This record gives sequence, structure tokens and C-alpha cells, in this order.
Amino acid sequence: MSRIIFVGGGVMSGVGKGIATSSIGKILQGRGFKVTAIKIDPYVNIDAGTMNPIEHGEVFVTNDALECDQDIGNYERFLSEEFTQDNYMTTGRVYLEVIKKERNLEYGGKCVEVVPHIPNEVIARIKRAGRRTKADFVLVEIGGTVGEYQNLIFLEAARMMCLKNPNKVLFVMVTYLPVPKSIGEMKTKPTQNAVRILNEAGIQPDIIIGRSEFPLDEPRKKKISVFCNIDPKDVVSSPDTEFLYEIPLNFEKEGLSTRILNKFNMRPKKKDLKDWESMVNRMKNSKKPVKVAIVGKYFQTGDFVLTDSYLSVIEAIKHASWNNMLKPEIEWFSAEEYEKNPSKVKELKDYDGIIIPGGFGSRGIEGKIKVIEFCRENNIPFLGLCLGMQMAVIEFARNICGIKDANSSEIDPKCSNPVITLIGDQVDLINNKKYGATMRLGAYPCILKDYTISYSAYKTKEISERHRHRYELNNDYRTLLESKGLIMAGINPERDLVEIIELKNHPFFVGTQFHPEFKSTPLVPHPLFNSFILACKKRAN
Repeated sequence: MSRIIFVGGGVMSGVGKGIATSSIGKILQGRGFKVTAIKIDPYVNIDAGTMNPIEHGEVFVTNDALECDQDIGNYERFLSEEFTQDNYMTTGRVYLEVIKKERNLEYGGKCVEVVPHIPNEVIARIKRAGRRTKADFVLVEIGGTVGEYQNLIFLEAARMMCLKNPNKVLFVMVTYLPVPKSIGEMKTKPTQNAVRILNEAGIQPDIIIGRSEFPLDEPRKKKISVFCNIDPKDVVSSPDTEFLYEIPLNFEKEGLSTRILNKFNMRPKKKDLKDWESMVNRMKNSKKPVKVAIVGKYFQTGDFVLTDSYLSVIEAIKHASWNNMLKPEIEWFSAEEYEKNPSKVKELKDYDGIIIPGGFGSRGIEGKIKVIEFCRENNIPFLGLCLGMQMAVIEFARNICGIKDANSSEIDPKCSNPVITLIGDQVDLINNKKYGATMRLGAYPCILKDYTISYSAYKTKEISERHRHRYELNNDYRTLLESKGLIMAGINPERDLVEIIELKNHPFFVGTQFHPEFKSTPLVPHPLFNSFILACKKRAN
């Protein structure tokens, strides 16, 4: 059995469990161990595909077509590993499997109960992930906050695993220590209460990671030690950092990997985070700015701006910028604003490059098309992702091909010139209201055309990229679009679908039907993002 490290959160949501989990995995990798990670979402949804990105954040997609929480993306970026269906579970997914087994008489006629059958299914999935990857460590991030009803069954699974294999299970709590301005002192009481609630679930944390604006001092560590029944050395300070990717190095300064290995009576095989240290140094020394605008529609949540909806896009921009010793300056713009006031699009002329990311529905569409037209006419580097690529095709069809009513059948089902439309199998799915996990999902091959921007970026003929969409470029219009200068730079060989479009005689104008951001990591930036940033750098100069 792999060693299991459960990571839970206390005090508040958004405390950084996913980054803490990823960072723990990174430092254990640096000690020579094989690591995998699992995210548990306490939602009744089967997967993240039907969740609103403004409420839940980005939907990340794996090679094997899993729509999952954005923390799987964090795991892939930190650990440089590709994750699968085995690395994600939700309350809905677990219950559905137990119900299926009950219907198939797999419980031998027993009364099937929430406890122990639901936790047992959770445990079986954790063990399966460890076996499949032959991991020394399985990190299990339990979503939500300790004290919520929704994650009790997962805490029960952790308790049961620890009871049966106490020498192979560890529990880490990531908690928040506020510093109220009116008081001026870091307060430990919320953490004490969170640990007490965890104790009520039958779990004593082995390690407490204290998240705060400032580093934890010795008096605070001692206080947490006394009131939370833990060694002061097991209280780890995790203050805010300029870069997320510094956190594994900060954990090492706190001696976290040594504490974990000591608790498992294990010795390190090596100690090597040189690549990571070099990367962080490059980030810190990247001083020359590159200004990138993202024009989307999943930003506003009341009076606040939510950037988690486009997390992978933002990180991919950063990876490529740092790779070229540039300091990314990213700003967000609402497509709806340009829809209401098209003349405002002129404010984008001061940016080195513009990205239009993915999305669904008609809101803000005309604003996006206006932005794309501005990029095309003013030679501003442009990268369109999924919906962004589709809007670029519509803009080209309207303004270059003269098809004034060109549109997507997603936006206008009755349009007479749907240059973007549903592919065959999707029509039946939509008509039968089969929405969950039915899009074109996961990795598909793509053949690149010679002498294109994309071919120059990838430096290979065949690539594989991850998809999440229902609508495609309508092949009935391909000949016309190409005759007017739109380059079909990438084609899926299995179904003859257009995956990449480009423009000639433009510094950088590329649209992808897939999501290249899902495969970018800080150690290996994505080729298309890297090429885009180089074009931005040239414009900045």
C-alpha cells in the first residue's frame, strides 16, 4: 500500500489546499519518490463539467476526457505528470458507483448504508490510484472546509484508513491565521477551533500548515502546538508569496519533507530541486514587462473579479513569459463592455497581445468579434482558444468573405450561414438533453500544415491536444474561407475537423479549437503560448 497523505482545510475556503498539496508532492518528488494526487470534490455533481465557472472556477480537462476541478491542473503543473479519471472523485461519483454495485447485487444482499459503504468506496478509489501509478505517496486533497456537512464521509474514509494502517496514513491541515488590522496581531483561535472540529471527526492532524499574509513566528507556533496537541516542529509557516511556485522551496526551508519522511520512518533517496530553483530564479529576474489582455466573460462576481475561471490560461501566459525572461502583466476585460460600447475597443491598442479564451453561450459574443476585428486590422498578436477561435472564423467570414449574417448555430440556431455548427453526433445528444460528459473531450491528434506559425512553434508534424467543445468549423465553408486567405493550419485526421486557423501577413493570428493551456507547465511552457509571447515581445520592442 502507498503512503497516504490527506490534506484538509480549516477556517475558510480558498485557503490554498490545492497548492499546498501540489507543493508537498513536489518536495517529495525532489526526495526521489513517485507521487500521485487525488482531488475530492464534495459536490453531488458527477464531474465538474456542469458547474458554473464563476462559482466553481475553471473546468480542467485531462487526456482521458475527465472534466475536473482546477486543482488537477495545479497537480499537473507542479508534478509534471499527466492525471486521469482515477485522480478525481466527487460525492456524486462515489454514490453513483455504490448504487450501481447495489443494483448488480455486488453487496450480496446486505443493507447498503452511507457508513461504511460510501467511505469504503472512497478508500477503494484511493488505493486503486496508488496501485495504478505504483506511487510511493498518494496525496488526497479533501475539498471544502472542516466542519461542513458535505465532506464528512471523506473525513470518515480518512479516519478508517488511519485506524487500519496508522503507520501509512498522515493528515495535514491547511489553515488560515488572520491578522486583523484593528488588532495588529496574528490570531490562532480560528485554527484551534478548526482542529477541534477535526478532532470531533476522529482525526488528529499530524502537520498544520499555517497560511497567512505574514510568516508564523515562534510564539504563534508554540501556541498552536499547545492548543492543537502537535509538536511545534510540525507547525509549518506558509506566508503569501509573489509566485505560487516558490511555495515548495519555502516548505523545504521549513523542513517539511524531512518531517513527513520521519513520520513514515522513511529515508530520502536524493535531494534535488535544482530545476525548480532555477525556474523560480528566472521568474524573479524577469523584469522587462509584456502586457497581455484577456477578453472574457467569466470575470465578474458581484463587485469582485474572479480570475480562477481562466486559471490555466493565466498560468500558461506566465510560463511562456518567464521562459523568455519577461514579466507578465495581465489585465482582464469584459467582452460585454465592448458589446455595449464598441468604440472602447481602441483601449486595447496599448497591449502587446490579446487572448480570447473559451466559453459557452451568446453573452458577450459580439464584443469578442469586435476585439478580434481590431486585432486583425491593427496587427496586434492574437490567440483565440476554443470559442475564441470560433469567433475569429465568424469575424473573418463576415468582414473578409462578405457573409454578413455568418454566425454560430450555438448563438443563433436559425442562422442561414452557420460557419460554426454542431458536428453530427452532438445533434442527437443535444436533442435528447444529454449534456454531462458528452462534449468532444480529452486528447485528439492533429496534423499541422507546413510553413505555418503553428508548425514553427511545435516543430513537429503531428501533435495531440485536449478538447472541450460541441461546435466546430463548418466544413461546408472551408473552401470559401481558404480562398479568402484563412489558413487551416491544423486538421484532425480522424474526422477531417479544423483544429487550428491562422492568417497570413500578420505578426501572430492563431485560433485553436483545443485548449493548449491545459498542457503548459512552468518547466515546459506550451509551444503556442511561447510563440505568442515572442510575438508580443516583438511588438513591445
